[in-house]
Amino acid sequence: MIPPFPWPATVTEAKPVQERLARQVRLVPLRGEPATVAGVDAAFTADGRIVAAVALFAFPSLALIETAHAVMTVDFPYVPGYLSFREAPALMAALGKLPRLPDLLIVDGQGIAHPRRLGIASFLGVILGVPAIGSAKSRLVGEYGEPAPERGAWSPLVDRGETVGAVLRTRSRVRPLFVSPGHLITLPEAIDLILRCAVRYRLPEPQRAADALAGEAKRELVLLQNPTPTPMPK
Repeated sequence: MIPPFPWPATVTEAKPVQERLARQVRLVPLRGEPATVAGVDAAFTADGRIVAAVALFAFPSLALIETAHAVMTVDFPYVPGYLSFREAPALMAALGKLPRLPDLLIVDGQGIAHPRRLGIASFLGVILGVPAIGSAKSRLVGEYGEPAPERGAWSPLVDRGETVGAVLRTRSRVRPLFVSPGHLITLPEAIDLILRCAVRYRLPEPQRAADALAGEAKRELVLLQNPTPTPMPK
């Protein structure tokens, strides 16, 4: 289900790979409404591991179907602009534990709102061949005007004269999200689907569930490595 991928070990090796994948990004209309949507997120531990999590939901009911996570050692160095090479191997391993790929990915990170137009959502979307949306809590690139305070309001995120995303208010008078199409989806569709998935909170439900799962799996991993000592009897 998950295609093999030759992971580069250095930035020198990663640069042409990133350029090649960026050329493969296609922002085209969805072929139909998704039946399943998965949120994916990752957390890092202090000892150099990554905990990747995926939460699969039915759509549009937003009923949780399944969750999975994977733990890996991080081998790629921390270099801004190339963080996908640190996260994607574990995220793909977690997605590989699902019975089938989702119809849509909502990724905690950027789509084309990236210096070289290949954030983690675009990265995963191209490699897996599935529609993907980047839903980030903070801006990486671009300039924007503050959107109106009401839910659903948005303003364009513009980088070097190109609209690369939307600054979207998913809850009234709450900080917006930075939404950008990743692959096989348009910006208007990405905005619409994020709003339809963000029914109660700032984050879309699949993304919120993946975030919570990654955090919980990280805490359990840390506890296994550093168990609380049993107090000596008095």
